[in-house]
Amino acid sequence: MSDDKLLEQRNRAARAEALVNDELLTEGFENLEAAYIRAWKLTEPGDQLAREKLYLAANVIGKIKQHLQTVIVDGKLADAELKELIDVQERRKKFGLI
Repeated sequence: MSDDKLLEQRNRAARAEALVNDELLTEGFENLEAAYIRAWKLTEPGDQLAREKLYLAANVIGKIKQHLQTVIVDGKLADAELKELIDVQERRKKFGLI
């Protein structure tokens, strides 16, 4: 993978981590999920369509959280790869290979 792509992944991970740690966003996700579940529980027995929509809406929040975690992990892997590339380059310089 190119250095630019690795740097981009690392930067995206930092942004995702900031979002995950943002108290206001976390509170918003929690409140929204709770509201969807509460509304889901209050649906009429014959209102299957409403329950399905609320179920899907509540699950979207989890998908967003999962996506952010994936971006963070990808960024950590990219960071490790960048560090390895730097180490290899430094060893080559040290031994006069470049």
